[in-house]
Amino acid sequence: MADDQKESLEDRLKRLDAELAERRKDDGADRAAEARASESRKGYAVAMKLSSEFVAAVIVGALLGYLLDHFAGTGPWGMIVLLLLGFCAGVLNVMRAAGMVASPHPVDRLAGREPGKAGSGRDETKPKDGA
Repeated sequence: MADDQKESLEDRLKRLDAELAERRKDDGADRAAEARASESRKGYAVAMKLSSEFVAAVIVGALLGYLLDHFAGTGPWGMIVLLLLGFCAGVLNVMRAAGMVASPHPVDRLAGREPGKAGSGRDETKPKDGA
């Protein structure tokens, strides 16, 4: 009787080990599925951010154009021009956010730069010939 219980116990332990191994495999699959779902959510968040930036720029351009037309009496031209400007600003914002266009360098945005040095094409740090 003791041998029967020992064999029975060993069989049950083997079955338990097999079930635990199977469940551990399922946990790995669940983790992988959760990681894919997390990446998908991040993609949707980025898509919503980019689309909302674009739509907001177009709406702001159209609204400013409408207000300009209403108060200045310029007809549809203010709306057309500022709507197109808003479209261009929206495209630029989306491209910057997506990393396709670099943001302006902080040095380029500094106020008080000397106009003669900007765009001269010369590197002022190099020594001049004959010096």
